[in-house]
Amino acid sequence: MRYDLVIFDNDGVLVDSEPISNRLLAAYLTELGHPTSYEDSIRDYMGSAMHRVHDLVEERTGQRLPTDFDDVFHARVFAAFERELKPVAGAVDVLEELAADGVPYCVASSGSHERIRVGHRTTGLDRWFDDERIFSSQDVGRGKPAPDLFLYAAERMGVAPERCAVVEDSPLGVRAAVAAGMDVYGFTAMTPAGRLPGTTGLFEDMRELYPLLSRTRN
Repeated sequence: MRYDLVIFDNDGVLVDSEPISNRLLAAYLTELGHPTSYEDSIRDYMGSAMHRVHDLVEERTGQRLPTDFDDVFHARVFAAFERELKPVAGAVDVLEELAADGVPYCVASSGSHERIRVGHRTTGLDRWFDDERIFSSQDVGRGKPAPDLFLYAAERMGVAPERCAVVEDSPLGVRAAVAAGMDVYGFTAMTPAGRLPGTTGLFEDMRELYPLLSRTRN
């Protein structure tokens, strides 16, 4: 394989959480007087850290979200995760292939450490990710689309950015990976390919990923 490290986004790439969290985010924002559809939430917030929600709402309305917004939202999301969350189809297959071939991997997510761990524990993916393989936007000053999180993950894993492949499903995440100087593979199960410019490759089924990485030229 060309790469010395594969960096996965989490939500929508490893765990099928985006439909759940964006449904709940749209409902909560609407409840608070900021009408938001599911499609609006996907467009504006998918792949971003929570501070982007606060920033955009204040920018558009001049109003700040409640101080307990994040806590209430995450409580709703975690409860829904316990009932509904599943791993993305094919994600375990990719992790098995990477582990069998000795290719290092990690996760770098806009979500909090708690959110990542709740999702992994609920879906059984926790067996694939110890603490040394988990990186969150909480670890850096700026979340995606800034490159900081991906650069931090690569540094902690001891791999140069140009030797990393990022797996992303959001425009913000793709922009962050490109800014970090990394190859990025866009997962189009939820996001149209046209919204993921700058990718090294595109794929619609997670089972396509390992062959795609393996046949990339040296």
